[in-house]
Amino acid sequence: MPSPSRRAALLGLLPLLFLAACGTGTGPRAGSGSGAVGAQAVGDSTLKINTSPEQNRVRAGKVDAIAAKVPAGIRGGGELVVGITGDGIPPLSFLADDDSTVIGVESDIAQLVADVLGLKLRLDRTSWENLFLAVKSGKDHVGFSNITVTEERKDIYDFATYRVDQLAWETAKDSKITKIARPADIAGLKVSVGSGTNQEKILLDWDARNRKAGLKPVEVQYYQRPADYYLALKSGRIDVHFGPNPTSAYHAAVSGDTKIVGTVSGGGESIQGLIAAMTQKGDGLVQPVSDALNTVIENGKYAEVLKRWGLSNEAIPASQVNPPGLPRQKK
Repeated sequence: MPSPSRRAALLGLLPLLFLAACGTGTGPRAGSGSGAVGAQAVGDSTLKINTSPEQNRVRAGKVDAIAAKVPAGIRGGGELVVGITGDGIPPLSFLADDDSTVIGVESDIAQLVADVLGLKLRLDRTSWENLFLAVKSGKDHVGFSNITVTEERKDIYDFATYRVDQLAWETAKDSKITKIARPADIAGLKVSVGSGTNQEKILLDWDARNRKAGLKPVEVQYYQRPADYYLALKSGRIDVHFGPNPTSAYHAAVSGDTKIVGTVSGGGESIQGLIAAMTQKGDGLVQPVSDALNTVIENGKYAEVLKRWGLSNEAIPASQVNPPGLPRQKK
C-alpha cells in the first residue's frame, strides 16, 4: 500500500482526469477503499477514476492484416516494448496506488495498439531524456509519452499521431498576470519550463522575438518535476509555468493555488501541435502503429480511452504518419 502522503497526493491530483474535456468541476471524492476517485463534471455526469493497479483497460482485437506488417524481429518476439515516463503527471502517465504500475491515457492507448498488432504490451518506464535514446537504439520499439512531432525529431524518428497538443500558461492564483496571448506578455517574467520539450522551443522563440523588439528578456528556469515548479510558483521564485494544458488545468482546478491565463497550440502560432507515438527511423514499425491507431479510432475504442481520462477534446479524426511538425528552431 502507498504511504499516507502518497495516497493524499494522488487523491489531490486525479480529478484532472475530467477537467481537460469539461473545463470546470468540483474537487475529488475518494472512493471507499476501491482505488476509485469520482469527480463531478459540468452537468450531471460523473467520471469514475480507477487508481488501482487493476486497470481493466479498454481492449481491442487483433487485426491480422495489420499485425502482418509488423517487422519480423518485433513480431517474432511477441511483445511491443513501449517506452513511457510514468513520471507522476495525471492523466498522461503516473503510478497507481501500488507505486509501481504505470497508468494513464498514454499506457491505455499503447495497450490498444499492442492489441491490434497481436503483441503483448510491455511498458519500459524511463526518464524523458532516456526515452529518446531507448527508441533510437531499438531498446524500446515505440515511445508513448506525450511526445510532440517536430521537424528536428523527424530527422531521427518516425511518428504516428494520436492526439492534438495544447499548452497552458499557469500562474499563482493571486498573480497580477491576467492574460498571456503574445510574446510581449511574458517580457521580463520568470518562466519555468521542462527541458527538451516543445514548450521550451516556443518559450525561447517568444523570448528571442521580445529581445529583438527591445523588450526585457525572459528569465527561463528549468524544472522537470511538478512538485518543484509548483513550489517555485507558490514561493514567488517564478511568475509563470508553461506546460501541457491537461495537467495545468487539472492542478489549477483542484489545488485552488493557481490559474490558467492563456493557452497556445503545441506547435506555437504557425501549426497545430500533434502528439504521436515515436518509433526508430525507418524500422518499418510506424505504419502498422498508425494503422492500428486508425483501427481503434474507427471502431470507437480510442474514443472510449480518451473519455475515460477526460481528454475527449484532444481527439484527432485520423492518425497520420510523419505529418508537418513543430518548425525547426532558428539558429
